[in-house]
Amino acid sequence: MNVARSFNNWRKYRQTVAELGRMTTRELDDLGIGRGEIRNIARAAIGR
Repeated sequence: MNVARSFNNWRKYRQTVAELGRMTTRELDDLGIGRGEIRNIARAAIGR
Protein backbone atom coordinates (compact mmCIF):
# COMPACT_ATOMS: atom_id res chain seq x y z
CA MET A 1 0.00 0.00 0.00
CA ASN A 2 2.82 2.39 0.80
CA VAL A 3 4.35 1.87 -2.67
CA ALA A 4 1.03 2.67 -4.34
CA ARG A 5 0.60 5.80 -2.22
CA SER A 6 4.14 6.94 -3.01
CA PHE A 7 3.55 6.41 -6.72
CA ASN A 8 0.28 8.34 -6.64
CA ASN A 9 1.95 11.18 -4.73
CA TRP A 10 4.77 11.27 -7.29
CA ARG A 11 2.23 11.40 -10.14
CA LYS A 12 0.29 14.23 -8.46
CA TYR A 13 3.55 16.13 -7.86
CA ARG A 14 4.68 15.75 -11.49
CA GLN A 15 1.22 16.72 -12.81
CA THR A 16 1.13 19.85 -10.65
CA VAL A 17 4.64 20.88 -11.73
CA ALA A 18 3.75 20.29 -15.39
CA GLU A 19 0.47 22.22 -15.24
CA LEU A 20 1.97 25.20 -13.46
CA GLY A 21 5.04 25.07 -15.67
CA ARG A 22 2.90 25.45 -18.79
CA MET A 23 1.41 28.68 -17.48
CA THR A 24 2.82 32.01 -18.57
CA THR A 25 4.57 34.23 -16.05
CA ARG A 26 1.60 36.60 -16.21
CA GLU A 27 -0.86 33.80 -15.40
CA LEU A 28 1.28 32.72 -12.47
CA ASP A 29 1.53 36.34 -11.29
CA ASP A 30 -2.26 36.58 -11.40
CA LEU A 31 -2.37 33.60 -9.03
CA GLY A 32 0.30 35.09 -6.80
CA ILE A 33 2.82 32.37 -7.68
CA GLY A 34 6.42 32.94 -8.67
CA ARG A 35 8.00 30.52 -11.13
CA GLY A 36 10.52 29.55 -8.46
CA GLU A 37 7.70 28.47 -6.13
CA ILE A 38 6.23 25.81 -8.43
CA ARG A 39 8.04 22.85 -6.86
CA ASN A 40 7.16 23.96 -3.32
CA ILE A 41 3.51 24.32 -4.28
CA ALA A 42 3.57 20.87 -5.87
CA ARG A 43 5.05 19.41 -2.67
CA ALA A 44 2.32 21.10 -0.65
CA ALA A 45 -0.30 19.57 -2.97
CA ILE A 46 0.75 16.11 -1.84
CA GLY A 47 0.99 17.10 1.81
CA ARG A 48 4.75 17.31 2.24
